[in-house]
Formats: sequence, structure tokens, C-alpha cells
Amino acid sequence: MSSVVAMTAIRGRFLDIKNTVAQAREIHDQVRYVEDGLLITKNGQIDYFGSWQAGQHLIGPDVKVEHYPEQLIVPGFIDTHIHFPQTEMIGAYGEQLLEWLNTYTFPTELQFKDAQYSKQIAQFFIQELLKNGTTTALVFATVHPESVNALFEAATAQNMRIIAGKVLMDRHAPENLCDTAQTGYEYSKTLIEKWHGKGRNLYAITPRFAPTSTQEQLSKAGQLKAEYPDVYVHTHLSENKNEIAWVKELFPEQNGYLDVYHHFGLTGSKSVFAHCVHLEQHEWQCMHDTDSAIAFCPTSNLFLGSGLFPLHTAWDKQVKVGLGSDVGAGTSFNQLQTLNEAYKVQQLQGNKLSAFEALYHATLGSAKALSLEDKLGNFNLGKEADFVVLDLNATALQRLRQSRAKNIEDALFALITMGDDRNIAATYVFGECVYRQSSAK
Repeated sequence: MSSVVAMTAIRGRFLDIKNTVAQAREIHDQVRYVEDGLLITKNGQIDYFGSWQAGQHLIGPDVKVEHYPEQLIVPGFIDTHIHFPQTEMIGAYGEQLLEWLNTYTFPTELQFKDAQYSKQIAQFFIQELLKNGTTTALVFATVHPESVNALFEAATAQNMRIIAGKVLMDRHAPENLCDTAQTGYEYSKTLIEKWHGKGRNLYAITPRFAPTSTQEQLSKAGQLKAEYPDVYVHTHLSENKNEIAWVKELFPEQNGYLDVYHHFGLTGSKSVFAHCVHLEQHEWQCMHDTDSAIAFCPTSNLFLGSGLFPLHTAWDKQVKVGLGSDVGAGTSFNQLQTLNEAYKVQQLQGNKLSAFEALYHATLGSAKALSLEDKLGNFNLGKEADFVVLDLNATALQRLRQSRAKNIEDALFALITMGDDRNIAATYVFGECVYRQSSAK
């Protein structure tokens, strides 16, 4: 059985970013556009990428070539911050962060103690990601181990790379939504050993945010990270000004919000902090020095009125940034729509977000933020074959706009500005088509 080679051959127009960069201005030089290209995958990995003319002789006689002459093929989108239990409460009205948690989030998450309910929503969530072209995600579950198991099981069924973990929360939340420092540690340890590195699954130690964990729990989270240095840390940081003030009241002995996590050993190259809208200068320096990453979540920051993330500062300070939808405060699973809002967030600060930089943040830049740039994010040989086939003409208005596109950069920008799930013609995970829009040719 192991000697059987699963091969896929895809022909079409391809666009990716060849290498990670230190500055946004360097991205343009790394853009790779192949007008008539060929991608060959073997056993889920990229075996050939280049022109159709140069590579067509490599295709075996029994392999059917999937041809997408009118579409655009890009690496799979990577979502660096999303909450699967909040799928059903997307678009909840009227509150900012702390009130929103108490009014909507906590009551919704209570349902995930039920394993069957967790399974139902997890399967819907994974399908929604794939329908939107997202092939890898860093995901919050709930405090319940049942929710983590359900999510990993649903992702495994699609051979999808997911990073997730059980929420740690032992105060300032409903009693039946809290664990303790010890039970949180024990459940997390069991889940790490069950899931981390099994197939394409990876685990993240997941304190919800500093206010909902005691010092004892954060210490236990740091102990887990020390015991399992290869796992991720995933939490929230400096999203809302009232939240930041609350953290300073709860942890007066620490030098601000980020120092709480840093003190307990939770910063590092596999630590991803969602939002970071209001970082202080010394916190930017700590992010850089520890090689920690930020998940930029524009639709959520706008929806909850949290503020405008200064992407230009992250480039200046050399801090890794990935793109996050942050459903359910975020308003779309779709990374095209997320980039549309990211562009506007930068415009409001007097900065520009080019089409190619946007593509970078949704693909290779997010892979770098997750320390997965050796496995994901572009079409380099040996990488995991996750990619998306985009229909640039899904609506009459898009068709008109694309007919006026001056070049591939202009076409991509128009897609980002106007795009949504209707533009996802097909999604491939590990070389296999896992979603195809019924109307796609």
C-alpha cells in the first residue's frame, strides 16, 4: 500500500510569493506569476512547479490533468486566529469586547460540553473554512476537551493542517465554563499527547486572555510550554483599551499586558497573540526580541470598535504578522473579505496595502507567523500541496471590472476588494480536491 503514489496534476494561471521578506517593499521582487503553469503533487507534496511546456512530460499516462484556464490558482489561505465555537454567533449586535464576551460568547460556549454538539459545529466549521479557501487555521476551541477532540477529528477527516487547543480559564467567567489551574494543565497535557504532531494536527496552549486566568494557571501554562517546547501558544493581547486597563489592575507587578505572558514563559517563536492593536513601545520590542507573532484581525477590530492595527509599525519593528478572521467577532470566514477590511484599516492610518502584500499576509506571511514557512505558503518544491482555485469573474460586476484590469496586480486587487466565497472555485488540501463549487467548470 505504501508504494502507491498519489499524483495530482493542475494546469492554469499561478500566483505566489517565492520567499519571506523583511520589509513590505521587498515583496514585489518575490512575486511569481506563471501564465500557463503546471503543478504536480505526489503524496500531498509539491513535486514539480513551473511552466506547462517544461513540465508536461512529467505527467504519468494515467493521471488526469485538471485544467483551470480562466481561473487564478494561489496557495491556500492561512487563518492565524479564529474561534470555532463562535461560528453560530457571528454578527452579534452592539457590544465592545468585554460586554460582548459576557453577553454572547460565554453563553454560546457553554453548549460545547456536549460532545455531539461539538462534533456538529466542528464539521460545519471545517467545511466553511474549505468553502472559503482556507486550508490552515490556528483555532480557539472552548474550555471543554470535547470541543478540541471534535475539531481535530473533523480536520483529520479532510487531512487538513489545524492548530488548536483547549481554552484555559479559571476566573472571571461563568463557573461552569471554568477549569482550575490543575485540571487545565492535566486536560491540556492529555490533549497534547493525543493530537500534537499526529497527522497534520498541531496543538496550542490556549489561555483565553490574561484576565480569565489566575497567576497559578498562567504558571501552569508556562510549565506546559517548558515540557512541550514544540507546541504553540495562542491567546489575545491588547485588543481593547478597557481590557488593557483591567490587566494592569489584575497584574500590577508586571510591566504591562505582554509582560504578563512573558513573565510566565509564554512568548516565543511559536506564540501567536491576536490583535495587538494598542501595544506600547517596550511591548513591540519584546515581541521582536522573542520572535513572537501577531494575528491581525481587521474585521473583528472594526466590528467591536477596538481600534486600527498599525501594520506599518510591525514591519518597522520586524515583528511577524499573520492574517486572522477572528470569527465570530470577525464578520467573515473569507480571507478576501478580511483583506478588503485590512486595506481600509491601513487607509485610515494614511498607509497603503498593496495587492501583493495582501496576498503575502494571507499565505506565506501567515505561514511565517506560524513558523510553518518551510511547509506552507507558496508553490516551492517539497511543500504541502494546499492551494485555492479562484474565479475572478463570479459576478457580473466582477466580470466588468476584471475586463478593465491592467495587469495581474490590478486583477488581484479588484478580487480582494470585491471577492467573497463565490470566488472560491475549488480548494485543494494535501493535493486532493476537498471543495468544489457546484457551478465551477
